[in-house]
Amino acid sequence: MNQFSDIAFFSLLIKKGGLNSAAQEMGVTPPAVSKRLANLEARLGVRLLNRTTRRISLTPEGDIYLIEGSKVLNDLEALERTIAGSKVTPKGTIRIGATLGFGRKYIAPALSKFARTYQDIEIQLHLTDKPIHALKQDIDLYIHFGNLPDTRLTSRILIPNKRILCASPKYLQRHPAPQTPKDLGQHQCIFLRESNETFGTWHLHSGARNETIKVRGQLTTNDGESATAWALEGHGILMRSIWEVEPHLQSGRLQQILNDWELPSANISLVIPAKNNMSAAVRTLVDFLVVSFKDLSQHKK
Repeated sequence: MNQFSDIAFFSLLIKKGGLNSAAQEMGVTPPAVSKRLANLEARLGVRLLNRTTRRISLTPEGDIYLIEGSKVLNDLEALERTIAGSKVTPKGTIRIGATLGFGRKYIAPALSKFARTYQDIEIQLHLTDKPIHALKQDIDLYIHFGNLPDTRLTSRILIPNKRILCASPKYLQRHPAPQTPKDLGQHQCIFLRESNETFGTWHLHSGARNETIKVRGQLTTNDGESATAWALEGHGILMRSIWEVEPHLQSGRLQQILNDWELPSANISLVIPAKNNMSAAVRTLVDFLVVSFKDLSQHKK
């Protein structure tokens, strides 16, 4: 076990979620892992974990040791990459989480290109309709929309995400376009459940003016393409990322409304969970995705 530093050992233990799983990963017995943890705690003079027969949880000291220790490991890894240069070949398994619609349409194709270039890295893509940060999954990297729930998270913006309000000419012929945000309360609005925004409440600002509007609507979904299709069919006003609806705006099938008002951005970020290390493989994937999405990001600014 000498090949594992105490920090790397502790990080692996938390990542695997228990002594047995960590022992299996390290190729040793659970008692050996338990003894090593006890020796580490004895050396530091603090208890790092609360543990029962079924689960482990971090003590406040353990949380600090893990987070600050991860920074040390990342710095060491960066140093070794600098020294070794191109001789370092990223390897390992990356578990990446994304929402169903965005993951299927954008992340999966990007991962296909990544896999052809980095054949020593195994990718496991997990698509879900739940907020990724709330999943108790062994995720190394996930796609997040909007403000981060924890400022300690390591993240990089993948796409600056400006949103607009729009509707089809068919809908606007029956319902005159709103002239102020307050007029939205009299319209059918199509709801897209995403991020952590208060459902049914839209926030708009124009200069120093701010408006919070409670809106209503018959249709709701967690799939962006379905919401866009409903808007195209004239069911109501849609809040959507401009780069998602821009082709429909150019063709005239959708029209932007309340152009003088802006909505909060929902930047799309690549996030490393606070208790995970950014391995060489993960760092390589993050850099690849940022470059891959650069053209899309610039196109929609």
